[in-house]
Amino acid sequence: MEETYLLNVEGVKKKILHGGQGELPKLQDGSKITFHFQTLKDDFERTVIDDSREAGIPMEIIVGKMFKLEIWETLLSSMRAGEVAEFWCDAIHTGMYALVSRGMRRIAEGRDPLEGQKHRCGMGNMFDYHSTGYDDLDELQRTPQPLIFIMELFRVEEPSAYKRDTWAMSKEEKLAAVPVLHSEGNRLVLRKEFGQAAAKYQEAVICLRNLQAKEKPWEDGWLKLESLVTPLVLNYCQCQLELGEYYEVLEHTTELLQKHNDNAKAYFKRAKAHAAVWNEREAREDFLRVAHLDPSMAAAVKKELKQLGERMRKKHVEDQKRYQGLFQLPRG
Repeated sequence: MEETYLLNVEGVKKKILHGGQGELPKLQDGSKITFHFQTLKDDFERTVIDDSREAGIPMEIIVGKMFKLEIWETLLSSMRAGEVAEFWCDAIHTGMYALVSRGMRRIAEGRDPLEGQKHRCGMGNMFDYHSTGYDDLDELQRTPQPLIFIMELFRVEEPSAYKRDTWAMSKEEKLAAVPVLHSEGNRLVLRKEFGQAAAKYQEAVICLRNLQAKEKPWEDGWLKLESLVTPLVLNYCQCQLELGEYYEVLEHTTELLQKHNDNAKAYFKRAKAHAAVWNEREAREDFLRVAHLDPSMAAAVKKELKQLGERMRKKHVEDQKRYQGLFQLPRG
């Protein structure tokens, strides 16, 4: 089935490749659209630029959340569930595609889609936009051109019909979600479900970091959010200690201490991680800092140092036996 339509939008043509079912969706702010897409150049080879199926999961966008490629909402609003359609879009609609694709690719690679654009002056951001980091996208950015989008619409969900991801929430919704996530994390810790608890703490931190990205560092708004981030990071690190993810703890506590070098709890958790991976000198230094910063933790530090000494002595004896066995001549 192939029928070509001219939508009531300048510079857009639609061809239905497979018909859908039901009525056209009624989109409203907050509706979630789930679909697969393929982006192709309008050349003889129909060169593929992006394909969401390669990532293995469908694309999702939230209506009204300022998705940079506004034409996609228009295209998807003309489709029924299960429909597959091909859209030809003139360059007047595709100028932002390179930046949108860069963000999607970075997410697929596990990177921050806003990497390099935070707290930068105007000239710095202009430099970021000059190169996307991908040669094919840089070409699209230099020479805007018509593109072909092949889309398969799976479903449209109303705002009340799904649990909203934190990235899709407004500022007020994110602030309201943080104490809920914190409480859920604490409840999971009591049940010793440390992996799930860590995920709750991490989600709350992401909410706050997204809000912080819009504030000036070290000013009042930023500092208020930072005061909420710190205990969540410490709780996350405690879960990682329980799970044996010691290098994860070292990374996050070190990052925290670069901003707050008087946080005794961060030093304590980092010291325990150092001790677990046999960094004796670093562990002792951090434990002693804890006792200096918070005398009320002196007893806990003394206990940890005693355990560290015993572990290191035992390891030393075991290492000596191992090395003696290596150099001992076989009898006979």
